[in-house]
Amino acid sequence: MRICGIKASHDGGIAVIEDGRLLFSYEIEKLGNGERYSALGDLDRVTEILAAEGLEPSDIDQFVVDGWYSTDAGGEVAVALSAGGDPIQLRVAPYVETGGDALDRYAFGSPGLGEYASYHHVANHLIGAYVSSPSAAKGQDAFVLVWDGIIPPRLYLVRAETREVLFLEVLMPVFGGSFAAFCARFEPFLRPFEDMTSEPAIRHHLSVAGKAMAYAAKGVVDTTTFGVFDGLMAELSDITVDRVGELGDRVAAEREQLFPGLSNADLIASYQAYLGQKLLDRLTSAVQRRFPGGGHNLVMGGGCALNIKWNTAIRASGVFRDVFIPPFPNDAGAAIGTAACEMFRNGHTALDWDVYRGPKIAVGTLPGGWRARSCDERELAELLHAEDEPVVVLSGRAELGPRALGNRSIIAPATSTQMKDRLNDIKNRASYRPVAPICLEDRAPEVFEPGTPDPYMIFEHRMRPGWAERVPAIVHLDGTARLQTIKSTQDTATVRILMHYAELSGVPVLCNTSANLEGRGFFPDVESAAKWGGTKYIWCEGTLYTKEG
Repeated sequence: MRICGIKASHDGGIAVIEDGRLLFSYEIEKLGNGERYSALGDLDRVTEILAAEGLEPSDIDQFVVDGWYSTDAGGEVAVALSAGGDPIQLRVAPYVETGGDALDRYAFGSPGLGEYASYHHVANHLIGAYVSSPSAAKGQDAFVLVWDGIIPPRLYLVRAETREVLFLEVLMPVFGGSFAAFCARFEPFLRPFEDMTSEPAIRHHLSVAGKAMAYAAKGVVDTTTFGVFDGLMAELSDITVDRVGELGDRVAAEREQLFPGLSNADLIASYQAYLGQKLLDRLTSAVQRRFPGGGHNLVMGGGCALNIKWNTAIRASGVFRDVFIPPFPNDAGAAIGTAACEMFRNGHTALDWDVYRGPKIAVGTLPGGWRARSCDERELAELLHAEDEPVVVLSGRAELGPRALGNRSIIAPATSTQMKDRLNDIKNRASYRPVAPICLEDRAPEVFEPGTPDPYMIFEHRMRPGWAERVPAIVHLDGTARLQTIKSTQDTATVRILMHYAELSGVPVLCNTSANLEGRGFFPDVESAAKWGGTKYIWCEGTLYTKEG
């Protein structure tokens, strides 16, 4: 069976699953240098994307559209987009189940799609995370924690053998967007008030959490604030999602009385730590109270599963046998999760997938001033070692999710103290933003603590003694690193480059940051990287492009 999942609202995308195997997933932002968090826009893009993979709409057995929260003029849940240039309202399932089954299936019809199905938005995070997990691959049960923008953290249990999906409880009354909304009340994230339904406001809100995680490293966690936050949370316990910024407003207005002497970075770091501690306490209590035997698996989905501080605390607690988070826990994976709901309902409980299932790379037409020559991975490693220059690496299919994992990356030696600043400068990023390390998996434990496999940059690691001085460019302000590990057996260009570089330098680590225009998705072709011109070198599929002069 061939299923096409569609995410029509922000972080739009199209994914196709065939007989339990992910064929591809295109996020709209990764097409034509699209803006981050781009919506689908036009239903005709479904046909265009299918055609890029040699498919037609008639080749799809079932279209499935992600649920959402917006409504049409009649009050029905729908997403606004266009078809053939005309505006339409596409009916979809609600954002979250209310008393029904987590996998409730809705059926609709549209001139652009014909008969199609829809599942709750929360279900795409729940099922998409589970079916991509080792638990699903092994046929094991797992708890699934879903914490997304306009819902509090919801705990589910998936039973593999029976395909039961049980909602257990809400862990705490805090919306997923709370951290971003709080941070947006303070510099450097404060902006003049604007309609929160406008595209610029939505994009800004979606961008804040990741930047604030990095900014928090400039501050110090003050645990004495936790009691104050408890009191504020109790006062605002009945808050609605449209008032999610009220806590930040209150703190901003009374900060000298509530939190005297704390900087903005201290406040952000402390609130992040407070939420992480509350989440872990409530999660641990819920699991041990209901299922005291231990040895449980945990899978996490929703945008909040991109917070590496919270993820690391949960994994380090020892409460769970295994903790898994896919590389696309946020809405970037919604098209996959939506298709996976239909797949799961039809009997497939595990998805056959890999992280490099995005759009294919192209070359395009290069601007003047660039020359090309043949260059294999060993030669590129030699260049990196000799010249200490960053290189845009574009290879194969793009990564799924928001993080560059070697196929749409700027890589560079990490041995220079200036390289982090240089990379942030060419990308026009704030100086506090970290640059991630990419490291060979079998050598990661000698460089990082714990250095356990982390192929998707989901957890936090610290430097082993002596290594911060050897690879200073990848060390964050708080001494941590957002590590990506890669196996030497993987068949990717970046693996081969890193292996050759390690042989030459003795250092199994390179800098890895995303190759993209500011505020845009990954470069779709060499042409885009060359027109940007931020690096002297671009490497793509065995060809090195060099900027002259």
